[in-house]
Amino acid sequence: MPGSNVVIVESPAKAKTINKYLGDDYTVIASFGHVRDLPARDGSVRPDEDFAMEWELGDRSKRHIDEIAKAVKSADRVYLATDPDREGEAIAWHLSELLREKHLTDNRDVQRITFNEITKSAVQAAIANPRDVSRELVDAYLARRALDYLVGFTLSPVLWRKLPGSKSAGRVQSVALRLICERESEIEVFKPQEYWSIAVGFTTPAGSSFTASLTQLDGKRLDKFGLPNREAAEAAVAKIRPQAFTVSTVERKQSRRNPSPPFTTSTLQQEASRKLGFGATRTMRTAQRLYEGVDIGGETVGLITYMRTDGVSLSQEAIDGARSLIGSQYGERYVPAQPRVYKTAAKNAQEAHEAIRPTDLQRRPDTVSAYLEGDELRLYELIWKRTLASQMESAVLDQVAVDIASPSKDVVLRATGSIVVFDGFLKVYQEDRDDAAEDDQQERRLPAMDQGDALDRGDINPEQHFTQPPPRYSEASLVKKLEELGIGRPSTYASILQVLQDRNYVRLDKRRFIPEDRGRLVTAFLENFFHRYVEYNFTAELENQLDEISDGKIDWKTVLRDFWTAFDAAVNGTKDLTITQVLTTLDNELGAHFFPAATADGHDPRVCPVCREGRLGLKLGKMGAFIGCSRYPDCRYTRPLAVANDENGEAQDGPRELGNDPETGLPVTVRRGPFGAYIQLGPAPAAAAPPEEPPAEEPAVDGKKPKAKKKKKDDTPKPKRVSLPKGMAAADVDLDTALKLLALPRAIGNHPETGEEISAGIGRFGPYLKHGSVYKSLTPDDDVLTIGINRAVDLLAGAAKKASAPAKTLGDHPKTGKPITMGSGRFGPYVKHGSVYASIPKGTEPDSVTLEQALELIEAKVAKDAAKKGKAPKEAEPAKAEGAEAEKPAKAKTAAKTAAKKPAAKKATKAKAAKDAPAEDAAPKKKTAKAS
Repeated sequence: MPGSNVVIVESPAKAKTINKYLGDDYTVIASFGHVRDLPARDGSVRPDEDFAMEWELGDRSKRHIDEIAKAVKSADRVYLATDPDREGEAIAWHLSELLREKHLTDNRDVQRITFNEITKSAVQAAIANPRDVSRELVDAYLARRALDYLVGFTLSPVLWRKLPGSKSAGRVQSVALRLICERESEIEVFKPQEYWSIAVGFTTPAGSSFTASLTQLDGKRLDKFGLPNREAAEAAVAKIRPQAFTVSTVERKQSRRNPSPPFTTSTLQQEASRKLGFGATRTMRTAQRLYEGVDIGGETVGLITYMRTDGVSLSQEAIDGARSLIGSQYGERYVPAQPRVYKTAAKNAQEAHEAIRPTDLQRRPDTVSAYLEGDELRLYELIWKRTLASQMESAVLDQVAVDIASPSKDVVLRATGSIVVFDGFLKVYQEDRDDAAEDDQQERRLPAMDQGDALDRGDINPEQHFTQPPPRYSEASLVKKLEELGIGRPSTYASILQVLQDRNYVRLDKRRFIPEDRGRLVTAFLENFFHRYVEYNFTAELENQLDEISDGKIDWKTVLRDFWTAFDAAVNGTKDLTITQVLTTLDNELGAHFFPAATADGHDPRVCPVCREGRLGLKLGKMGAFIGCSRYPDCRYTRPLAVANDENGEAQDGPRELGNDPETGLPVTVRRGPFGAYIQLGPAPAAAAPPEEPPAEEPAVDGKKPKAKKKKKDDTPKPKRVSLPKGMAAADVDLDTALKLLALPRAIGNHPETGEEISAGIGRFGPYLKHGSVYKSLTPDDDVLTIGINRAVDLLAGAAKKASAPAKTLGDHPKTGKPITMGSGRFGPYVKHGSVYASIPKGTEPDSVTLEQALELIEAKVAKDAAKKGKAPKEAEPAKAEGAEAEKPAKAKTAAKTAAKKPAAKKATKAKAAKDAPAEDAAPKKKTAKAS
């Protein structure tokens, strides 16, 4: 029997943890995230009806709501214990509305509780201090959701009509894309500037060596470009060579370096990217598991506090715990005299939570390592160290600067260094920086010197440098930039960055964002025709208004009305916009990108390489943009939307010769095929010569034609080929690299435990390692040509651990009695029943899947397979699921041919929105329930 109190949380893992903290009088049940959302179709938000909004249950929400309703009927009190942020408040509101519609709130209390950590004391304190659902936070959620919907479902169809091939636009997504595209434009127009530096080696009277850099010449201080070319550098060397040098001045000063505050959502994503190589989505998924609870010695424990927060403060309990641990583990000198208090200008009450910290600092990473997976342990250790360091004493450094001068002081050099006098918080943690140049001189230690010491000069080393363009955004630096501009919220950054990649607007290469040409087209279109809505200040101000709504300062519908009036007018202003106008604008905007400046021989990259008369420009077709000749249809030259890269201004599709293989003497070429660039050894097989006359058709015998003669098998040997690894540009490949690729697979060495050989190669799914029968894909940061034995053993260890993990039994099927298990295959996690494999949806945590969810997934797969074959679904033993890895897949019988299908009706432009828009969120279709 259910208890008289029902607690509703979001996830089964969270429910499992909390259930252990409450007595038998409580029933803890999960809503499985958002229970309803705006239908992904036009009309779900109606501005003409004062922004009335229509909601629908999610695909799998009806069963969960029915279970919740059943539990509530037997309860006296209901606690809505969803996450303590704006989204959690929204889910609590949706749940209360659904219960109200079922008349389940009339005779029982329905109240909201929140806790920042899943610990017994925190949960019990929340139960003792319930409150009502915050109307202000709900209004802020409704305003944000309506804005995202209106932008996505209004702007995306404009893109589809005026810019074929585009996927969608979004309120925050489009601004993030603009940042990436603008940075790429800065890189493309950047012109490197040459400059030189001169380093001189010296030896002290005591025999210690160090290096100093030239800072003054002929009595003038040199700036970065003081030596602009080789001639100036050589003249400076000639000036230095005959001089004698002494120590002119020695400056010493002491500085203190303070620790960084504990993690917020944004800073956690940034540091996990820098230190661990985690993407934002990976970081948040791992943090969610640590927050909801991990089984430690038979007890489910939440290891960190809530991971979606803008706050940097710590509770007094956490501060006291940190100071106690620091004193006992590192000594009292590492404990500051006063606790460190961090403050942030919280934009609204719902985000003024604690920073992300361990729930108990006494759970050191080494003590919980046996209970955590690799990602969980690494992230927990990062959070633990950052939290502890935030309450430690400052580091003390002695910084030394030594000037070395010639007798006339017309030549002055400087050497700098620092010494850590007291490491303080550096003993535990030091924050990384984005794109920070290594400053070896600041970090090195200088030998003891006194003013007036004569020094022996050593080698003089002039070095040429060139200024570098600004670096492309990494996930960490882009998140940091968005936060600095006040665009979006840290809790949404992971999904926004993922959407940009899913839409093929950007790609990640060596952990840096590179805009695809499709993304640049969308950005150029929006900047020219919807400039206001991708302005950084406008988007940031809209975020401020949303924060003021949550603070009760502005009415949410007033914000929507002001936005919609101007936005609707801007959209209506594009109705008469012609494709020609769009092309002209985009051609002017992106011409410099797709058609670089004329070559040294005066060749114009805009001249058509076929007819030599037409002008190349952007064209639009059903499948998107491409480059074509202006003399169409007389000249039908086209090429994909790509930057020209050969001397004729033409994108290279044909082979590029690299040289001959020294062993075989065969030519080595780079070629481009339908699946990308590849290396080929030897010439392409010669095409078979056509017969001089077509063979005469044999006469029919008894009305039957003779069987066609089988073609002879072509015994011509095929040339050896190998695909280029992802991230390797065809233009950068030389003969040496090509030969190494052709020699793959290569032996790396023998495994230290098994003694078997480990090899590296490139297969159908990219670069891989092979050890016996075990295969492991390389990560984007690994190079198949250079990966060493230590890294290979580490990767294979992870693969072996995953392969050895046994399938988890969820329970027995109620109809067949056969077990339902959960495992992980090549295409991701899945649930299995008999010969049925159903993939677990992306974004669903496998460990949180219950038997009921597994049954739903399996039933849905059975129905889907039956629909494909035109048969009624069987109750048991359906066919294998898509995307799941079968252990012993059964052979499927050939289905009989079905009757001719009726021609499908053309989908309207607005109907397409159900698939591609809005960008930030999309909702499935089902029964609707009106609400405002």
